[in-house]
Amino acid sequence: MRLPDFIEANLETILHAWESFARDVDTAQELSITGLRNHAEQILKAVAVDMRLPQTESQEIRKSKGLAPASIEETAAQAHAVLRLIDGFSMDQMVSEYRALRSSVLRIWLVGEEISTSSQIADMVRFNEAIDQALVESIAAYGKAVETTRRMVLGVLGHDLRAPLTATLMGADLLRKSPNLTDREKDIATQVGTSARRANRMVNDLVDLARCNLGTGIPVAKRPSELNLICRTAINELSAGEPGAVIEFNDTAQVVGQFDPERIAQVFTNLIGNAIRHGDLHQPIQVALVAENGTMTFEVRNAGKPIPAVVIPTLFDPGRRYSGYTEVGSKSPQGLGLGLFIAAEIVASHGGKIRVSSSETNGTCFSVTIPL
Repeated sequence: MRLPDFIEANLETILHAWESFARDVDTAQELSITGLRNHAEQILKAVAVDMRLPQTESQEIRKSKGLAPASIEETAAQAHAVLRLIDGFSMDQMVSEYRALRSSVLRIWLVGEEISTSSQIADMVRFNEAIDQALVESIAAYGKAVETTRRMVLGVLGHDLRAPLTATLMGADLLRKSPNLTDREKDIATQVGTSARRANRMVNDLVDLARCNLGTGIPVAKRPSELNLICRTAINELSAGEPGAVIEFNDTAQVVGQFDPERIAQVFTNLIGNAIRHGDLHQPIQVALVAENGTMTFEVRNAGKPIPAVVIPTLFDPGRRYSGYTEVGSKSPQGLGLGLFIAAEIVASHGGKIRVSSSETNGTCFSVTIPL
């Protein structure tokens, strides 16, 4: 019997083998027979239909590489992957299902068959191609579902954390101003407020990351802004938190242009704060802000151990950040390691560019250029 005919004639036997394998997978919940079989019947029927379709040699080669034309509608393999994710299957466990399915079908078929004709060999090749195609579809759908879930969780988490943090900040500020507290109690209230503000910055970073992951980017609301005052304010706030840092600010002329002042302040704070965390605090951090030929240039330069050349291309990518670099510096980092990524996204939203150079001789310099 030809293999596609065998699959359709013995669906229940094959599905029972699939069900038995799925039942042995350790997941967080008990599944019914329907849940265990999921879209197995539809996948098998799709495989049988695919095996009967005429196929050129080039189509065979492309399918063997997982490059078959994508279906406009959701396939059974794609739906199966999403439901397996919901049921608690890992990707490895889902892939193992396909391995078990392949083994079960061929083993049951070969019990009553003697492979002696070219058509039977062709059936085996076509079957493996079809299973591989379904597996590729499932893996892609599973990965996409995981990524979508991760992005949504980041967005929801960041949004929902803002309310309790705002309440904590307000409560700490009210307590700090109370005339009935001792100096010790006021110090504790101040520390609570400082910690809540730091947590709030992390939440804001999470929300910005979620926006970028969801493709909306970091929104900017441009208006006429003077950057000198914004930069000085950022420096004063950072100096208050790190009294040992010496920051030399060079702004020879007023810099005014169309910017989102809150977002540009975030860029200044992230880059100068990065220099404080990772630079040599025995030497001054040099900050420069100039306007020339219709362009604003902002630079932060610090001394200290240079960034390895192989690391620089991934500094602004949170998914590929060299984790060891964040451990180099005067102190442990405070945050999620998203500062450089978010700074780069804000600069890009203003139509600008951010660059970095680092060497033993000249130190590390982050340079931002944005049209005025």
